[in-house]
Amino acid sequence: MDISSVFGSLVFNDDVMRERLPAEVYEEFHACVDQRRSLDVNTANVIASAMKDWAIEHGATHYTHWFQPMTGYTAEKHDSFISPDKNGKAIMEFSGKQLIKGEPDASSFPSGGLRATFEARGYTNWDPTSYAFIKENTLCVPTAFCSYSGEALDKKTPLLRSMEAIHDAVVEIMDILGIRCDSVETTIGPEQEYFLVDRAAFKKRRDLIFTGRTLFGAAPPKGQELGDHYFGAIRPRVLQFMRALDDELWKLGVFAKTEHNEGAPSQHELAPVFTTANVAVDHNQMIMEMMKKIAAKFELACLLHEKPYAGVNGSGKHVNWSVGINNEGSLFKAGDNPRENTIFLLFSCAVIAAVDENQDLLRISCAGAGNDHRLGGHEAPPAIISIYIGNDLENIYEALAGNADYVKYKREQMETGVHVLPQFKKDTADRNRTSPFAFTGNKFEFRMPGSSFSVSDAGTVLNAIMADKLREYSSKLRGIPQGEKMKEAVEKLIGEEYNKHRRIVFNGNNYSEEWVKTAEERGLLNLPSTADALPYLVSEKNIALYKRQGIFSENELHSHLEIYYENYCKTVSIEAATMISMAKREIIPAIERYIGELCRTGKAKKELSDDICCAYEKKVVTRLASDVADADGFLDELEEALADAKLLMASDAYGAVRAFRDKVIPVMEKLRKVCDDAETLVSKEYWPFPTYGELLFSF
Repeated sequence: MDISSVFGSLVFNDDVMRERLPAEVYEEFHACVDQRRSLDVNTANVIASAMKDWAIEHGATHYTHWFQPMTGYTAEKHDSFISPDKNGKAIMEFSGKQLIKGEPDASSFPSGGLRATFEARGYTNWDPTSYAFIKENTLCVPTAFCSYSGEALDKKTPLLRSMEAIHDAVVEIMDILGIRCDSVETTIGPEQEYFLVDRAAFKKRRDLIFTGRTLFGAAPPKGQELGDHYFGAIRPRVLQFMRALDDELWKLGVFAKTEHNEGAPSQHELAPVFTTANVAVDHNQMIMEMMKKIAAKFELACLLHEKPYAGVNGSGKHVNWSVGINNEGSLFKAGDNPRENTIFLLFSCAVIAAVDENQDLLRISCAGAGNDHRLGGHEAPPAIISIYIGNDLENIYEALAGNADYVKYKREQMETGVHVLPQFKKDTADRNRTSPFAFTGNKFEFRMPGSSFSVSDAGTVLNAIMADKLREYSSKLRGIPQGEKMKEAVEKLIGEEYNKHRRIVFNGNNYSEEWVKTAEERGLLNLPSTADALPYLVSEKNIALYKRQGIFSENELHSHLEIYYENYCKTVSIEAATMISMAKREIIPAIERYIGELCRTGKAKKELSDDICCAYEKKVVTRLASDVADADGFLDELEEALADAKLLMASDAYGAVRAFRDKVIPVMEKLRKVCDDAETLVSKEYWPFPTYGELLFSF
């Protein structure tokens, strides 16, 4: 395959627009995007016509406004290009109005009370900063989604607002510092982890089908103990899947680059090249969708749940985030002499301060029922926010804060003990894979989001809190003469801010129990579950921050909180109901059948001779009968707890969240334990669905 000719072939990108649009229309389009102003209808009509012609040439028959509602997935309503002419014949049309605006039924999507059935109107609005593309013979136009009254009903609108907020904040502070700023770029590079499983086995597990994770399953003899899967040779079937996935993503303009085996058996990762934040969000949604579709072609199923299997690593989505200006790269690039790089130190300090002051918002951005199973499990960061900056950068800040003398770090030669190996210098800092938020050279890596999450949640928060902190710094530096006095003022500000927020910096092992105690002593938040984190969304501090930056109104925040509550409750409710069904209809009947087989075997032995030992049959039957009795009792307990929690959902949303966490989930865990014990005793031919060993090592 000639990648250069295929890449972006299904995207109405800048090259296509330059070729197909009149020069004045092309220039006007870019002027509107660069200056953040709306396109006029006439310009939109010309673009729509060219877009339609291009799409039809590539086999498209329909178009859709492609948007990202609060479900966390994407949504699309397809309309054909066909319209009747005056003679009743079909002609192909696509107007500027159709490009710019759509009207889906807003009451059918999660709205947190913003829309009711009798207030159904919602609007999708073209996002011209993200290119249209063709997917399965449909022209997909990336759009934002809002209510009739303009409130955000999606993931993209807040992200776009946050990008405007950080743009304005960076321009303002750069002007104060005397640095010309023509453009501001916020970039994201999301590393996507996922599991693959044989599709035939997947179809035999109702828990995987309904919930995306295994609700039952005893540990196999081998898991990830040997570390032999991580970066190991990729199995042929998986490699075929990865190559086919790359092909489709490249056509869609996604810079899919890095792919490898992850830590757990059957776990893998795909990482694209960084791009503009909202485009990165769109691309990540494409990646997740394509993973599932391409997997099916190879008789595989792709699992994006944060914890598909107990006892092995779960899947995250590491969000690499950065800010740059004038298309010159990241402001977080330290350079050869970071101590003298004032802009780098100021902006990095702003990140440290923003993370410290907004631990709750960062924790909320990765809160969810699935991620609760993953965070803090010695495979992912704990639910305590801290930031890793490396020893060299920490030493610089400690010196600026007046806490120590700065000794410049000298990059050392890498010594391997093998003379034939090429020489190179080590980086100034190691990597810390246990940190939830780590400085990694020219960006910050937020490691807590779950694999199924929309990247927009983390992106919106990071942009918002950074913009807010930069605005604060601007107010403190405004009016100071540029030059040496400004440099002194900036360094003083950095020192004061670092002293104020140094508690959030931790370069050690975030997985250790000692860190949990230390974090508590430092006064850091520890919000172990979604139920603990979500109420902070509508705190006075957070409402004020989002309103200052023009990202959320108080009404929108309350509506989003209701959606998060509802999603958590419904997720756990589906899991509990699935457990009840599987235990009643599959597991207990299978155990009973095997008990019957053992009883018949024991009876036959006794009939043959009283001297034949039946100890094994007695022992196993006794243990299995106990498991069945326990399971039956836990089923009654679970059904009662589930019914009580569901009753609360209509009247007390947060009470329902706590009921699911404190009453339903603990019984689910007890039911699983006895059923998993039975799995270790029941003959393979009797067990009703594939085991962990078969799921993880079957292909």
